[in-house]
Amino acid sequence: MTSTFTALLCLGLYLSQTIGAQTQILSKPIIWAKPNFMIPKGRPVKILCQGIPEATEYQLYFEGRLSAWQSPRQPGIRNIVSFPISAMTLLTAGQYRCIYRSGELWSNPSDPLDLVVTEMYDTPTLSVHPRPEVSSGDNVTFYCRLETATNMFFLLKEGRSSRPQPRYGNTQVGFPVGPVSTAHRGTYRCFGSYNNHAWSFPSEPVKLLVTDSWDPHLLTTNTAVQQDPALWNHTAQNLLRMGLAFLVLVVLGYLLTEGWLCRKRIQQTSRNRASSQEHRRRLNTVTPG
Repeated sequence: MTSTFTALLCLGLYLSQTIGAQTQILSKPIIWAKPNFMIPKGRPVKILCQGIPEATEYQLYFEGRLSAWQSPRQPGIRNIVSFPISAMTLLTAGQYRCIYRSGELWSNPSDPLDLVVTEMYDTPTLSVHPRPEVSSGDNVTFYCRLETATNMFFLLKEGRSSRPQPRYGNTQVGFPVGPVSTAHRGTYRCFGSYNNHAWSFPSEPVKLLVTDSWDPHLLTTNTAVQQDPALWNHTAQNLLRMGLAFLVLVVLGYLLTEGWLCRKRIQQTSRNRASSQEHRRRLNTVTPG
């Protein structure tokens, strides 16, 4: 009976440990490309993958197939491995994911990284209509044209967090944007492509300027201050005078407070002296001669 109970207890502990290990979830790693996800043909690029500090092995998958694996050189808080690509080509452009191992557990796959090779086709042209300088609330359309027929175009705003906008077309497509706000300000380029990961040369940049239509006076005032040195000097002098006046007020406040505290100390000393004298007088009166 005792042996049976012991066996059941061991089995229960084993099952609980196994279930606990299976239900443990590792956070998915972070994947990114350096210097960018768009790499000109023939240029090098690194794919970086970062997991938890306890990660001991990483695997890189390209289009769903295992491509490479390695262990971190210096495990720790910045547990990052690098998978270098010496030269971007059509064969290395595509979608990448990575996973890592900690102990006996493997993490879920990272978010996809779409690595793009550029400079594969002719250069498109980009224009914006009705004009590149608009007010907030207006609508604009970017037109990307490529003389060599293609089947896809991408519009990209320069910036680290920007995402390319795809649109299907033959020789020209329009990218409507709006109503615009100041967040749409920036420099745009477009690309032609035959698939998601092989793009043309970039177009010449087009800069979109968006002004706040709700407060033109503020824009006029700021522009005037920036362009008129005399007005700028006058503003600086006023700020200096205000700073000096504030400093004088602080000093006066300090002196007044110190004088008030000094008077309080003198009055307290006088009261203590008078009280001491009255106490001695009473003692002399009570004491027999």
